[in-house]
Amino acid sequence: MPVQAEFAFDGETYDPHEDYERLNTSLDRVRWLMAHPTGRWWTLRALSDRTGSSEAGVSARIRDLRKPRNGGLVVEHERQAGGLWHYRVTRI
Repeated sequence: MPVQAEFAFDGETYDPHEDYERLNTSLDRVRWLMAHPTGRWWTLRALSDRTGSSEAGVSARIRDLRKPRNGGLVVEHERQAGGLWHYRVTRI
């Protein structure tokens, strides 16, 4: 796994003492997987399996990646048959 980057989090229920390390580690892992190599499509389940985070957590980290303060990555999404969504980073 990569060396951790420093990310910024916020939100009504966010407590930096309780949540920062866990969220930072999760976001770092999701970013690393989605960015190397760029263009690979991922499901939430595949990212969850590889990072150890829940699918809901991975979904939240993907939203975090889009925020300018966390890199402002371009994350595309595509709906597949049966309602399954795929995500990919197209530009870092």
